[in-house]
Formats: sequence, structure tokens, C-alpha cells
Amino acid sequence: MTRDDEDDEIDLQLHRAHSARMYDYYLGGTTNFAADREAAGQAIAVFPAARVAARANRDFVQRSTRLLASQGIAQFLDVGTGIPTSPNLHEVAQGINPQARVLYADNDPIVFAHAQALLLSSPEGLTSYLQADVTDPAAILTSKELAKTIDVTAPVALSLNALLHFVPDDQDAYRIVGQLKDALAPDSALAISHGTPDFGPAEAERITQVYAAAGTTVRMRTREQIEHFFDGWDLLDPGLCPTHRWRPEGVAEQGITDAQVSAYAAVAVKR
Repeated sequence: MTRDDEDDEIDLQLHRAHSARMYDYYLGGTTNFAADREAAGQAIAVFPAARVAARANRDFVQRSTRLLASQGIAQFLDVGTGIPTSPNLHEVAQGINPQARVLYADNDPIVFAHAQALLLSSPEGLTSYLQADVTDPAAILTSKELAKTIDVTAPVALSLNALLHFVPDDQDAYRIVGQLKDALAPDSALAISHGTPDFGPAEAERITQVYAAAGTTVRMRTREQIEHFFDGWDLLDPGLCPTHRWRPEGVAEQGITDAQVSAYAAVAVKR
């Protein structure tokens, strides 16, 4: 079977922009296609800090993962994985605890293809991949991939980073997060980063329109709306704040403004 035949069989829909591949473009990656680059270019035109925001989000993912792994959590469920770009979440977690177990989930078949090739576990740990959509949390929680990778009776770190603003209906978004939270054991953790209009309403509206034109609905949420995702769990210091202000390390987060990231992030623990 040729590569073209494989692409046709799994219907990669390369003619349509995909948020994961647009994000890869913002980060300077190469796993993106003409439709993705065109849509990402339009987003950058109306929100020039898109690349800064993407890097700040990625840095938050790494910092929060290091913290949770260092605090003893050895299982990670990362929904909305995106295109693998080293260091990935499992590399960070297994760099602290080589026995860490990580399940990635994403709905883009191209992410699936690259995940199989690049998301390689440490010999002591386990890294698995599930092609699934966050809008169907039951499918994630009942999947054989989760069953073989994650023990939900023990603490799990659930990562929903730069994902929930792609679930436009508020009631649906809160339902999804609630269902995932309810399935996890005490001392589990929840890490979320989420786009917001709080620091630049006009820019947020324009980038929302760009994504809509590319076929993806985006729902930016306010601080209060995002904080609601953590209801019932204990927020770790410094609470919900712009992504680059969450426990910054070194110089990477210096010189960045709240308006440039236009996103909040936090980590909470189930007690």
C-alpha cells in the first residue's frame, strides 16, 4: 500500500485545517499542511502573539507535569495531546519517575500516526495512545488502552491543556470535565489551560472568527468560567492565573504580557 493509499483509507482530511496542526505551526513544527498554515497565518495576522501564547502554554504543561511527578503522581492522562514535540509530557514525567505511566488521547489521525512513532516510553514505564474525542469521555474511560495503562483507583494527573476552548457549549464542557473528575481517585490532579477574552476582547473575537472560518468553533471563557472547571478540588498556589505566571522558572516567562498569552492556567488536587 502506498502512502497516498494509506492517507485515503484513514481520511486525514488534509484539505481542512486542524487545531492540533495549527498549534504545531505556532510552535515551529513541521507536521502541518497548507490548510493548517493558511489558517494559522490568518490567526497570527489578527493575534500576532499566537506563537508566544503557544510557547507559554507548552512551558506550563512541562512545569505542571514536573511538579506533579515530583509530588509522587505516577500516572498521567493527557487529553488533546497534539502533535508530539520533544520534550513531551511522558518525557518530563519519566525524567523524574522512570516508572510513570502515560496515556495520550487525541482525535486527529495524524497525531495518532506520529504518536506511535515518537511517543516512546522509558523501559521502566509505559506510554500508550488512544484516538478519541474529549466530547465522549465515557469512550476514554472505558477504553482498553486506559485499562492497560492507568489504574483509576490510584492518583492520576489529568491534563486538559489548550483543549476546552474547543468545546463551545458551556454545559457540555462542564459535563465532560465533571465526568472525568468523578472517575479519578483522591489525590488525583487536574491541569487546565484555557484561552480567555479577559486581556484582549477584540483580539479574542477576531481569532475566534478565524477558527470558525476554518471549520473549528472556539469558545473563549472568562476567569470565573474557567475556575468553575475546578469546582470541588483544591487549587494549588498560585491558583488560576495567566499561563506564564503559574510558577515561572528561570527567564523563559520573563517579558511576556498577560495580553500576549490571553489564557489562564491552574492545577488542582482532589481531596
